[in-house]
Order: sequence, then C-alpha cells, then structure tokens
Amino acid sequence: MTTVVIAGAGPTGLTLACGLARQGVAVRVIDRAPEFPTGSRGKTLNPRSLEILADLGLGEGLAAAGRTHLPFRKYFDGEFVNETEPFAGAEATAAIPYAASLWLPQTRVERLLRERLAGFGVRVERGTELVDLRQDGAGVEVRLAGGGRIAAEYLVACDGGRSTVRKLLGIPFVGTGDPEPVMVCGDVEVEGLDPAAWHQWFGPQGAFMLCPFPGTRRWQLQSSPETGTDGRPVAPSLEGFQRLAALHTGRADLRLDNATWLSTWRVNVRMAERYREGRVFLAGDCAHVHPTAGGLGMNTGIQDAWNLAWKLGYVLRGLAGPALLDTYQEERLPIAAWTLDVTSAGMAAVTEGITTPGIGVEVGRVGDLTGIALTYRWSSLAAGRPAGPVRAGDRAPDSPCPAPDGGPARLFEHFAGDHFTLLGLGPGARPALAGLPAHVRPVPLADPDGAIRRAYGITGDALVLVRPDNHIALTAPPTAPDAVLGYLAGLGA
Repeated sequence: MTTVVIAGAGPTGLTLACGLARQGVAVRVIDRAPEFPTGSRGKTLNPRSLEILADLGLGEGLAAAGRTHLPFRKYFDGEFVNETEPFAGAEATAAIPYAASLWLPQTRVERLLRERLAGFGVRVERGTELVDLRQDGAGVEVRLAGGGRIAAEYLVACDGGRSTVRKLLGIPFVGTGDPEPVMVCGDVEVEGLDPAAWHQWFGPQGAFMLCPFPGTRRWQLQSSPETGTDGRPVAPSLEGFQRLAALHTGRADLRLDNATWLSTWRVNVRMAERYREGRVFLAGDCAHVHPTAGGLGMNTGIQDAWNLAWKLGYVLRGLAGPALLDTYQEERLPIAAWTLDVTSAGMAAVTEGITTPGIGVEVGRVGDLTGIALTYRWSSLAAGRPAGPVRAGDRAPDSPCPAPDGGPARLFEHFAGDHFTLLGLGPGARPALAGLPAHVRPVPLADPDGAIRRAYGITGDALVLVRPDNHIALTAPPTAPDAVLGYLAGLGA
C-alpha cells in the first residue's frame, strides 16, 4: 500500500515528496494537470529555501540555473529615474551561507525537484485528478476521476489556493479577496531592452514591469490591467501586453512576442482555519495565500513541506509517535499568519511608494524576508531554552568545522539528511556522544577559537541537539546527556 499520497506537484508537493522518499517512505505524487506547467509564476528562492533545497542535493543545480543579483531599474512616467540592487554588497557569512535570494522561474525549480525525486524512483503522475476522499483511523482512500482509487496511510494536500481537498474537508479558508484582477502576468520575449536588470515603470496610470530570466529569451511581465469601456479589467493577451508596454514606457521600439503564459492575479489574503483533518494535511497555497510583495509564496510552501516531511517520516518509520504530527500546525500556522501580515504591509507600501519617482518594489520588503530569522520558539518541541540570543526553536546557524577525517567542513554538511545531530562542544561533552540512537548523529567539536559557541550564543562545554529540519531542539550542559535522551524519548516512539 502507498504510505503517503501527495496531491499537487508544485514546489511544495515536490519538496515534501523528496523529503519523504529520501527516508524510504513509499510516496505517490498526483497532479490533475495533463502537462507540467510552463509559466514562470514564482521567481525567487530566499536564503532559507536555498538551505533546504541544498540539503536535498539541489544546491549546485540551482546555482547554475539562477542569478543572485538583479538590479531594479526604475522609471517614472516613462523616464528613467534610478537603479538599485536590494542585495548589493551582501556576502555569505560563517553562519549564513546564502546571502541573497536566487532569481529563477518556478518552472526551473520544479524541474530540478522532479529530477531529484526521480532519483528516488518516484515520478509525478500527471493527469490524475483527486475528486473525493474517505478516511478512518487506519488510513485514507483517495478517489480519482475515472474511477481509480489509491489507499494510503496519509494524504497531504498541496493543490493550491483553490484546493479540492480543503473544500472536501470543509476547512474554512478565512480572509478577504478582491473580486477583480489587479494585475495581468505573462511570459514573453522582448526586443529592445537590456536583460541585465528588472525594469519597473510606474506612474499615474499604474505599473508595468519586465523581469528577465538568465540563460533564456524569456521575461516575466507584470502590469496593471487594461480596462474596457465598462471599466472592468480586460483579459490578458499579447496584443494587450504590447499596448500596455507602449502606454507605460512611452517607447515605440519595445517589441513583445511569443507570449507563452497569460494569467491574472487578484489580491487574496486567506489562511486555512486548521492544517490537519485526521490523516489529511494541508501545505503551501492550499493552506495560505497572500500578496506577492516579498516573494514569499513559493518559499513558504517549501518551508511548510520541510517541516512536515521529517515529522511524517519519523512517525511512519516508528521513530516518533503520532502526536509529533500535531506540531506541524503548531509551528507552521503562526508562520502563515506572520506571512499574511508582512506581505499585506509590503503590498500597501508598494502601492503607496510607487507614486513617488525612484521608488520600486523593494519597498515591499518591510520585514526580514530571508526566512533565516523565522523561529519556532513557542513550539512544544523547543526545550532547554537558554537565555542567549540563539534559542531552542531557532534555525541552527552554520559554521566552519572539522570533517570526520580532520579536513575542512561545515556544520550544514553534518546536518544534511534526516537525522538529529548532537553537537558536543568541548572535551567535557565527549562522553555524552556515545550510546545514541541510530537516528542521531554525534558530532564532537573542539571549537578552539570559540566561533561555533559564539554563533550559538553559548559559553563553555555544551550539548546542542539539532532537529532534522535544522532547527535547535535543545541546548544542555555536557553533564546532562539524559536531557537529550529524554527529549528523544518524549517524541513518543
């Protein structure tokens, strides 16, 4: 029997599938679309998502496919005003290996995830539509269009803002939304424009933006929509895009061609009332939708999946009890609420700011949108809270450290995988690293210059237990190995 069915093969579903398949969980990924999407849609991965995908083995592929620095070239009422670069001067540090977001189309992210998933022997089942489901205490039955059925232990809905699964479960999608589109979008080819920058035209008539994708002739277009004689937005088309370009840029030489994706975007700010119904979970846009400011959509879904993957895998592998699954909502629902708030504030800032010459979409970054600072300090999984700046529930910082053979390495290399990691800082911690369960990796660290201690906000010898998703579980004195074993036992295996 299939262990987990994932409905939806976007970045959320594919990240979850990779995280489960890597643990040996039998997973099936179904998607109702007959073909894989070709539209660019999301276009940035923030530093935390880059860390996650690198853990899954995609770091080099992503770096080769995208770009980390993209100037914003801004115009007002057709005239060039200035050029800025949000990540100018940003450099990786010992604790944070990715200093800037990576620009690349969502289609490329999905392709790399599918390739990784295929390496685990799993392929997306296209043209496979979930139309109904039944569940009891033993499992879930997924019913497909055409009469097929899949029996599984769990179902995870990653099927987008219009989620069939969420509707079947009757889970309220609470919030507000605009009835009419406020933006038209598309992928086009452009002649007469420098592809070294994201061009942003603003003025009294609205906004028009063209963002290039490296290594291709494609650009993503975003614009205030045309309106018809009735005052309502006109459906997007190549001809309409060309008219919008002439209206906002004032340039007759700017030519658009070969529109391969046409879409509209409405402001929706909604969140599922709960993330779980029995043996069914919600993740990604199925659980939350929000304004585009800050580019958090694809990233928040990837980070939902990362949180759920290790927990679901541990329960299915007998390493934790079913109660661990309750912490998925406990940890991720507050993050979704924060995301809705910060992106709504960012959208308001953009809407107001673009009426001023020289202001661009960078004003939508009203908070830390890197994902690095997001924490689960409130979680029941955060134990042994120290008083320092880095606490249980926080993302575990990276740092240079020795490899097992004595050569150079990084902490993230020790963390990579589906195990807990127990850092033993100093000689006093060495005895506590013996006799651990097989799913806990012991890492003795001398730390002679104190760099790791400083990164983790601790002094002296210590034990730091890091979760499979690279968040700190607890920090304890080296003389308290029972705290570590008690924490693991408390997961209920």
